[in-house]
Amino acid sequence: MPGTVKSFSVEWLQNEGFVGLEPIERLRATRCASVPTGPGVYAVVRTAKTSPAWLDNSSGSHFKGRNPTVPIGVLESRMIKGTPVLYFGKAEQLHRRLDQYVRFGAGTPVGHWGGRYIWQLTDSAGLETAWLVHPTPRLKESELISQFVDEFGSMPLANLQR
Repeated sequence: MPGTVKSFSVEWLQNEGFVGLEPIERLRATRCASVPTGPGVYAVVRTAKTSPAWLDNSSGSHFKGRNPTVPIGVLESRMIKGTPVLYFGKAEQLHRRLDQYVRFGAGTPVGHWGGRYIWQLTDSAGLETAWLVHPTPRLKESELISQFVDEFGSMPLANLQR
């Protein structure tokens, strides 16, 4: 039907109220200066039309001695075709949490273990992040993941828990 927005597309996220859509490398360089401080959810998306390529070793931090690297076969099996959405996260303080997330991906030992599969993509610095201020981030994240599972039969690549 003309004018229909495909679920879990970038346009769909924007229609749902997500804003930002900033590359991770910019968020990292600015220490997330554009991200609000309130509670909410965020989405990490990959808009590249090329097939994903994977690093043998994650760029993510070895926080508390844990290695975030997983076998490439695991990553390939979790990649969902038909959507750019790779991860949904929640935060009581969006600015603080996204700053931790992008610093974790650069190898800084901070506590953001969730979403770690992102950091094995060769183009992770160019992935984009959008956010939605929301008063109940845990509930909203759960709703988004449930909707995603209903549509695709699996969670986004880097969401490992519901």
